[in-house]
Amino acid sequence: MATRYSIEEWDRRSQFLTDSFQRGLAHWNRERLQPRLPDTDWNMLLDRDTRMLRLERGFIQELRAGIVDDAAQAPTDPDSFIAWFEHLKEAGPGQGDPLFPWLGEQATRDELRWFFEQEAAGEAGFDDLVAYTQVKLPVSAKLELARNYWDEMGRGAKAGMHGPMLDTLVETLAVAPTIETTVWQSLALANAMTAMATQRDLAWHSIGALGVIELTAPGRSAMVAKGLRRIGLSDRERRYFDLHAVLDVKHSADWNREALYPLVSEDPRRATAIAEGALMRLRCGQLCFERYREHLWGAC
Repeated sequence: MATRYSIEEWDRRSQFLTDSFQRGLAHWNRERLQPRLPDTDWNMLLDRDTRMLRLERGFIQELRAGIVDDAAQAPTDPDSFIAWFEHLKEAGPGQGDPLFPWLGEQATRDELRWFFEQEAAGEAGFDDLVAYTQVKLPVSAKLELARNYWDEMGRGAKAGMHGPMLDTLVETLAVAPTIETTVWQSLALANAMTAMATQRDLAWHSIGALGVIELTAPGRSAMVAKGLRRIGLSDRERRYFDLHAVLDVKHSADWNREALYPLVSEDPRRATAIAEGALMRLRCGQLCFERYREHLWGAC
């Protein structure tokens, strides 16, 4: 799959793919999405949010510029589009990265801890992203996102909620994920996902970004679970990755059939937006994988 320019060129040209910008955006997202009582100085906060929304959109527009030509190649009839989308599992940016076999077979406990700390700190919360994205969607897609959300919420049982499973692993590995100790590439991924989910003119992009997570996560999750098993973690402690290695295969098939297909059938223009969201998510993931390998392996 051709790109407009290389990851290195993209990184070098960017004014938004920087440490300071992504940390500032991550802090803003964390603060603005947190439930709170009414703000007394709401006028000042509104001014701040307006400024940050402009910066956030500049960041998204720059991400789009890097993938727009590839996304334009996506077909707009539903059958061909689904085939194109599913092919991202093999041909999309960052797929087959050598980091994950290495995590499964060679990484030490400390190396797995560092990897997981980066992933946990940059985690935007798949359940919350789905909840934001589903607002006012057409019925078929809305129902599929609702089923997906219900699975994320453990089908009503706290023990089955995916978020607490992640928290269990945080405790087991004794990591303390924070914005300050997370590489900006991981923060950029979470910031991009948050922007797409919370801005309604990016809703179709969010559908694509969330769908491509379901499509591509199982293989990576299985390799991470293998590494965690190798260093001695129990079934309970590995459950988050073990579960996603299996469950997301079904989630992906359902998402493609019940969300993507009817959405593109109803309005073929959505195919391009969905493709852009998927490619932006994959490109951000690719940046993360390269940065992780740079830290874990040295110059590579």
